[in-house]
Amino acid sequence: MKVVTAEEMRGIDRRTIEAFGIPGSVLMERAGVAAASRIRGLFEKRKTIVLCGGGNNGGDGIVVARELHNSGWNVKVLLLVPEDRLSPECLHQFGIAKEMGVSLQFRTKLTPADMHSAVVVDAVFGTGLARDVDGETASLISFLNASAAPVVSIDIPSGISSDTGQVLGTAVRADYTVTFGLPKRGHLLHPGAEYAGKLFIEDIGFPESLLTSPDLPVEAPEKKWIASLVPERPTYSHKGDYGHVLVIAGSRGKTGAALMASRACLRTGAGLVTIGIPESLMDVYQSRVTEEMTLPLPDTGEGTLSAAAADTILAFTAERADVLCIGPGIGVSDETRRLIASIVGSSRAPVVIDADGLNSLALSGTKAGGAGEILKKAAAPLILTPHPGEMARLLKNSRSRDQIEKDRLGTALSFSEETGVCLVLKGVPTIIADPDGKAYLNPTGNPGMATAGSGDVLTGMISALLAQHLSPDRAAILGVYLHGLAGDIAASEKGPHSLVASDIIDALPAAFRDMKLGTPDLS
Repeated sequence: MKVVTAEEMRGIDRRTIEAFGIPGSVLMERAGVAAASRIRGLFEKRKTIVLCGGGNNGGDGIVVARELHNSGWNVKVLLLVPEDRLSPECLHQFGIAKEMGVSLQFRTKLTPADMHSAVVVDAVFGTGLARDVDGETASLISFLNASAAPVVSIDIPSGISSDTGQVLGTAVRADYTVTFGLPKRGHLLHPGAEYAGKLFIEDIGFPESLLTSPDLPVEAPEKKWIASLVPERPTYSHKGDYGHVLVIAGSRGKTGAALMASRACLRTGAGLVTIGIPESLMDVYQSRVTEEMTLPLPDTGEGTLSAAAADTILAFTAERADVLCIGPGIGVSDETRRLIASIVGSSRAPVVIDADGLNSLALSGTKAGGAGEILKKAAAPLILTPHPGEMARLLKNSRSRDQIEKDRLGTALSFSEETGVCLVLKGVPTIIADPDGKAYLNPTGNPGMATAGSGDVLTGMISALLAQHLSPDRAAILGVYLHGLAGDIAASEKGPHSLVASDIIDALPAAFRDMKLGTPDLS
């Protein structure tokens, strides 16, 4: 399903009205009727307070009030602006509601008596808000948030940026949000996702061609499509058909990173996995591997990889491996910096880079050009999987971690387009961006996955899918989705507090079965 900005949604509205001849008043009627129907499904008949601004979102709210009033509900509309500041559409709905006997009041304050046993409908600002909420409206929202009344927001909680999910001064904390046509970015990006509560997306008659337009670059992948990406396993096949991944990972004190990445790789279907490790640690690994093979690599004598390992790695990928996975637990030094730069510039096999590989990459290039200088010269497709801190280092701290978190989508899209890499920006939600300007917001995962090694597991999974002949973007999309789904399955069994990275690996068989059976996502 496409995910839109406020401007993209306005474009869909405009095209629906101008090109398809569906009047704006009809869309407003359908929106209000759909929202009222949803509210009747959520609550028994009860007192309802509808907070309305003066724009079209307020008009939607008045339609909701009118519909509930017509169903016998006790409804009161509070208009936060005077009558002469209502938009034409809102004023039209105001007139209809007045004729039908709906209680309409012009005031900007709620009282405890208003809130007693009430459900509140928030139709104050909608998706067009582009300034901080202040003054009496901010005070009203604070009063509402402090109350125990359940809240249903129309289109988006008032005060949330529909493009970034950021709080504009203050914002309504809704229990439910009813939006129309398509989800907005602010519904799925945090903190907006938390403020939106449970999201309902209602069909109000927008033409399907507008809702699925390729001109809309951001999507929230749906399970049916994700399931179609899972590689087939033909009856007549052998391990070589499912790819050979070389995992370059681990160092003294961080041996577990290599083992988790490689085991996740095997559990995700790779036919063969070789772990490339510092030669001084061979005895440590040899006693712990079972299905994996090992490749000793030149090291510094301190249990970390030497830059001289590049020749062995590149020769192995040229002759035997289909995908190179590098970074988990390798440490960060001038040696790893030179190693990563050499591999990115010379590897003919696709490369997945994570963790210390990213931090080593961040040391390369000039301050102005940063890692981008190296990435643009890559000899093969690249997938990078940073968390926001690693992303800031890749950008040479031209954007802080906080700035990245406030514009995760914009950061991911711009970096991917500028460097030509497929970027997996980990977080809530994880964002996959490709160089063609498309991005995907992953819907799976839970807080229990914020645990050591979870990223190593994801790196191995994406590498395995890439080795099974998926394109970089699809390997990343499916890998991230399955990783979150496995985490959700594990959390349902163990709880979020006790979840560890190996639990995610152990839940991968159940995640694959879930995808094949088409059962609903866990929530």
